[in-house]
Amino acid sequence: MIGRRRSGGSRFLYEPFDPAQARIETLERVLEERWASLEDTLRHIDQAVERLERRLWLAVFGVAAALASQVAASVIIGKVAL
Repeated sequence: MIGRRRSGGSRFLYEPFDPAQARIETLERVLEERWASLEDTLRHIDQAVERLERRLWLAVFGVAAALASQVAASVIIGKVAL
């Protein structure tokens, strides 16, 4: 086995198994998946906040339009009554 030449095949045939390194690699993969999931969740939250913001602005403009129409109506009615 000492004179064996590494010509191909699996690295597990020639390199000793290091459980600590395997655990580190596994934890890194788990953390990468968790990070990706967190980014996906934050993207969904950001989209929901943008939709909510659009709805709030629509409500604000609706109230402003209603007030403006009432002011315009009272001005028109006030001038007609004179």
